Amino acid sequence: MRIAHGVTPTLCFSSVVSTLERAMQLKFTSLLLMAFLVFASAQTFGQEKDLLSAEYSKCIEQSGGTDPGMLDCMGAEAERQDKRLNDEYKKLMNELKPERKRQLQEAQRLWIKYIEANCDFYLDPDGGTAARLAASECPVLAKATRAKELENFMQ
Repeated sequence: MRIAHGVTPTLCFSSVVSTLERAMQLKFTSLLLMAFLVFASAQTFGQEKDLLSAEYSKCIEQSGGTDPGMLDCMGAEAERQDKRLNDEYKKLMNELKPERKRQLQEAQRLWIKYIEANCDFYLDPDGGTAARLAASECPVLAKATRAKELENFMQ
């Protein structure tokens, strides 16, 4: 038995099976990638806290859980992490060739835009003080993570 243009049913079936196998592989790959990203994000969140200074942890503990106290701690840690990030950026820039320096500058500009937009999103107008605290801690964690990332490029 022949189907249009001389293709046998067996060939059509094997073609369909092959296409389905490829689709399943892609879907499976996508699922694996999504699982990896979820796992990596959870890992990163835990590691972000480890990147913050001992002074920050001590300050948060001593704040008594009050919003003003925690915000003060976050402000001080933001300054520490900003300095750390700038130091790591300068060190890496000193090691790069001109083309790579331009790439890093562009990546850093885009990273800054992303962090500003992302952390602004944390400040939910209906989120109360919890949203304000999350929005304040967001750039602190982001800077700590980025500083470590730049540091790793030099290793």
